[in-house]
Amino acid sequence: MYHFDWIKRHAERTPGKLALVDAYSGQQWTYAQLNGRANQFASFLRDQVGVQPGDRVSLLAQNSGDYFVILFACAKIGAILNTLNWRLTAPELEYILNDCTPHTLIYELEFAATVDALRPAIPVESYVHMGRDAASPAASPAREWAYEDALAAGSPTNFDGPRLRYDDAWAILYTSGTTGRPKGAQVTYGNFFYNAIGMGQAIDLHAADVNLNVLPTFHAGGLGLYAGPIFHAGGTLIVMRAFNPGEMLRLIQEWRVTKLLLVPAIYLALLQFPDFDQYDLSSVVHWGSGGSALPTSLVHSYAEKGIIIQQGFGMTETGPTVFIIDKENAVRKAGSVGKPVLHTAVRIVDRQGNVLGPGEVGELCIRGGNVTSGYWNRPEATAEAIKNEWLHSGDAAMVDDEGFYYIVDRWKDMFISGGENVYPAEVEDVIFKHTAVAEVAVIGVPHPQWQETGRALVVLKAGQTAAEQEIIEFCQGKLAKYKIPKSVIFLDQPLPRTAAGKVLKRELRQEYGE
Repeated sequence: MYHFDWIKRHAERTPGKLALVDAYSGQQWTYAQLNGRANQFASFLRDQVGVQPGDRVSLLAQNSGDYFVILFACAKIGAILNTLNWRLTAPELEYILNDCTPHTLIYELEFAATVDALRPAIPVESYVHMGRDAASPAASPAREWAYEDALAAGSPTNFDGPRLRYDDAWAILYTSGTTGRPKGAQVTYGNFFYNAIGMGQAIDLHAADVNLNVLPTFHAGGLGLYAGPIFHAGGTLIVMRAFNPGEMLRLIQEWRVTKLLLVPAIYLALLQFPDFDQYDLSSVVHWGSGGSALPTSLVHSYAEKGIIIQQGFGMTETGPTVFIIDKENAVRKAGSVGKPVLHTAVRIVDRQGNVLGPGEVGELCIRGGNVTSGYWNRPEATAEAIKNEWLHSGDAAMVDDEGFYYIVDRWKDMFISGGENVYPAEVEDVIFKHTAVAEVAVIGVPHPQWQETGRALVVLKAGQTAAEQEIIEFCQGKLAKYKIPKSVIFLDQPLPRTAAGKVLKRELRQEYGE
């Protein structure tokens, strides 16, 4: 099966429909304008700098409307977009760029110093810089273009690109690296398509919908949810450059946003924002959550405000959606990620690969058109993760007798205390209910008698106090004795997180695990 150009088709059918709004620059594009702009950049890449089908194009930039222009331009010529995390250091970016070996690197001028440091060490033929308000880049033997000049050099006219199959890669997204060196997950045209279908059906997306995207576009959540499905449906996407609670609430009210996907850290920040109740948010018919576990206390706090948060689950390797809970059961089944979306199969297995039944905790495995074709240049890692078409997620999960799934924790974050499995997420959910706690992470630390015991790393709310024994006693009666942390460390800074909002347990174990 071959990929079809979504944007071109919408430009033919609804050319005047508003497709994309860049909330930072104020630029707006209809589908006809978005398609023309993507055509311009595609023809520039192909005709001016020689990008061929299968070549990688790396992008180092914060959120903008042009992020999606570049995404669809790559699709038109069969190039593979590699999205770069702008929070990474130069050595971290160097590893990724030498792994995926891009033909062209596009970057915002605010990252010029980082790119200049990288130039001697990376195999890039051409550079394109975005923005006009920063210093000019350093002289380089490689070809260098300004983004607007590159657009002007291309043609807005539709052209015939290569015939691309659904198993061809459209993007390479490097995993967060919570357990080690990042791997480049190949996101295919089929992955994007099946995600658009699965998520679109699950939350009833249609052309009249307006989505506000505040998640980082270099990440699967920002690039694929709900941006991919909203473009597939022919709706409107509003892009924020970065999260700001007041600005986000203002944009929801101004644009009458209907569908949202946020991460738990943003939901917490909004709940603590003093003017939250001053905005008209009645247009939002779907509030989604992903990226990390959503504390049940947040579900209930929002429900008291009349807002039902639907928790979901996905991975970079699954396009990304796997689960989302329906609105009717979101509060009753708080803590559950719901049931699989359309065209996605799941099962839970033990360490020997046996399929487990309701109530049994094992590793979540996923199969379907949304599953990655593999990791870039990592056949061994691909073979380890995908066995007989089943992707082994590395997440511990269970299903209840009604068919609702729960992500218990990361499989590798589990520790064993006195012969019993302890899943930190369960402990964290209890401690988070303490009124003084803003953030919490639990890790296992060595113990001479019990092998390991729990240690809670707690960030308190501003102006609040708590003692170690107070936190430990708070868990009494709510958790089995072996699950209760034996030590608590109070941190004076936020927990380290990935761009998706996941806590970097590896860093915490390195610093506080002894």
